[in-house]
Amino acid sequence: MPEFSCTPAQTVGPFFHCALPYPGDNQLVGDAHPGAVRLHGTVYDGAGEGIPDALVELWQPDPDGNVIAQTGSLRRDDDTFTGWGRCATDAAGHYSFTTLTPGRPAFFAITVFARGLLNRLFTRAYLPGADVNDDPLLSALDAGQRNTLLCAAEPGGYRFDIHLQGRHETVFLTYQDDSA
Repeated sequence: MPEFSCTPAQTVGPFFHCALPYPGDNQLVGDAHPGAVRLHGTVYDGAGEGIPDALVELWQPDPDGNVIAQTGSLRRDDDTFTGWGRCATDAAGHYSFTTLTPGRPAFFAITVFARGLLNRLFTRAYLPGADVNDDPLLSALDAGQRNTLLCAAEPGGYRFDIHLQGRHETVFLTYQDDSA
């Protein structure tokens, strides 16, 4: 049997703006839903410029801390919360989700796709006031790194800017394959 070698990874964009968005993709609940909040921010490159063709995915538990395990994330009805959404950035690199405040664990899991990346990036956006001693990831980081993972509270929701490189670079996570 012939032996096959691995092929190199390819960059992941910028095709997402035409292929992956869908109607209501950033509306995990409708604006009128009780408890609806806005999570928004800007995806920045290493020079501090907004990235106009990035894609941000959001994964989160419901307000009671339950991870939703049901189909239907691609069919939005403004009421059913599925815990997952997707938002393409605008010309200034801005993204926005209408969602619910997550219960424990009190963070939004975020995935970023952008031009020039060989693989997607994973990070977390913790709610303001997250208890450092209550989370192994936060407790393992120094204060400067930890601050890159904290949302800022705003009227009606939260702001979370994502810096792919540079002085304010967001902490990104690596997941290991434990199947071996």
